[in-house]
Amino acid sequence: MQEKKIIERFIRYVKVDSQSDPESASTPSTQKQWDIIHLLVDELKEIGLSEVSVDDYGYIMATLPSNVSYEVPTVGFIAHYDTSPDFSGANVNPQFVHNYDGGDIVLNEKEGIVLSPTYFPDLKKYIGQTIITTDGLSLLGADDKAGVAEIVSAMEYLLAHPEIHHGKIRISFTPDEEIGTGPHKFDVPKFGAQWAYTMDGSHIGELEYESFNAAGAKIHIKGKSVHPGTAKGRMVNAVLIASELIEALPENEIPERTEGREGFFHVMNIKGDVEDIYINLIIRDHDRNKFNARKELLHTIVKDLQELHKNAAFELEVVDQYYNMREKIEPVIHIVEIAEQAMKEVGITPIIQAIRGGTDGAQLSFKGLPCPNIFAGGVNFHGKYEYLPVPSLLKAVDVIIKIAELTAERYKK
Repeated sequence: MQEKKIIERFIRYVKVDSQSDPESASTPSTQKQWDIIHLLVDELKEIGLSEVSVDDYGYIMATLPSNVSYEVPTVGFIAHYDTSPDFSGANVNPQFVHNYDGGDIVLNEKEGIVLSPTYFPDLKKYIGQTIITTDGLSLLGADDKAGVAEIVSAMEYLLAHPEIHHGKIRISFTPDEEIGTGPHKFDVPKFGAQWAYTMDGSHIGELEYESFNAAGAKIHIKGKSVHPGTAKGRMVNAVLIASELIEALPENEIPERTEGREGFFHVMNIKGDVEDIYINLIIRDHDRNKFNARKELLHTIVKDLQELHKNAAFELEVVDQYYNMREKIEPVIHIVEIAEQAMKEVGITPIIQAIRGGTDGAQLSFKGLPCPNIFAGGVNFHGKYEYLPVPSLLKAVDVIIKIAELTAERYKK
């Protein structure tokens, strides 16, 4: 595997701004995602894949045909090419730290932006390695252009090495994962795989088949704005009512105070004034019963506040976003076992854990495509402190190749 070529491919991808937009109703949610779509379609054709296609919604699919005479289940590999709207994805300027020494990494001297193991202790795992960082002014885009680069590189390698036996492999690159709509228009029958893997995890070795159950909530509080000099008995301050609502949520059940399989409420943003306040929050829990209880609690809080503030008006909308993919993957647990074995055979210690988030695979699993998640290698997603250890990038390519090989071996007659 040519390290230089894989790195160059990754850098080429991250320099294309493909940020998604949660306020958009289109798919892809931003026109600029078409820039990387066209780049990827051309590249997949160039390396020699067949059945390269892109639909009106920006879903790219392609095929690596089987090179064995016996029947092997079709396996898929999926990654998303959009980047998070949480931080700028424009003018990405990757920096290389060679033979990382375990100390602070100055991302931007002028702005005083430093990536420090004091705050991000996971950096210590990568001492001695080459690390790709941002320049402090954008995110990096390893989420998930590392996954895209890994899949393309693995397919290119398998095409160049027909001595490695594999069944039919389908790949897909998708829009809008970062805003939760990536799988909504994914055509599972067209994809035609029996199962797939998203290359969208973080640290090397991560293998996840359990995700949160997830919901989003929108709350509108309608108050009454009156001149403060004559407000007694008349003003209904939606801002203060919003603070009461947030105060009523469980104090310690928030992202910054939870870990593992602990669920949470997360207030994403508050906008408005005395007359109108809009609150967006998300609800997360691995356990379906606890998830449902959280949604019910939010309804109860709003109902109680309505009783307390009869002159205010409340609107609450709660929408389920995805469910714990474990429910759909456990019946076909061999697909996790294949990935676990692949990691071990390429010298990686698997880290099987519940993901504190969701991937396209969570939704795809409920659309009939069981889809565990495998590390792509990037760390500190969605911000200026994002980085990618180069060995993780390379090992992810090895894992994809080995999964293809092991699947063919498993079904050899």
